[in-house]
Amino acid sequence: QVQLVESGGGLVQAGGSLRLSCAASGRSFSNNAMGWFRQAPGKEREFVATINWSGSTTSLANSVKGRFTISRDNAKNTVFLQMNSLKSEDTAVYYCAVSVLSGTVLVGTAYKYWGQGTQVTVSS
Repeated sequence: QVQLVESGGGLVQAGGSLRLSCAASGRSFSNNAMGWFRQAPGKEREFVATINWSGSTTSLANSVKGRFTISRDNAKNTVFLQMNSLKSEDTAVYYCAVSVLSGTVLVGTAYKYWGQGTQVTVSS
């Protein structure tokens, strides 16, 4: 059974940093792109970042470029999201996901497996 477990969320002041981790189990995803999405209260889920199967290519939402970095460790079946210079508008539940594709992909419909989410709250 495939499981994705996010960790690293919490409460942080504006300007601070957090590092999210997402550990996958049940099978290897070394050939799959992975991504992060987020959903704020009353808003639709939105794309945050994606990384291709090897980690050589990434894509970030314009709203987080220059502040967030996505990376992966295929040996540990884990994807990370380093979030710096956090803003109040980054407050949301963050979800990691595994794509059915190997290349970077920004649309949620291309992702098959999803984690339960981790809350990130940025206080201003």
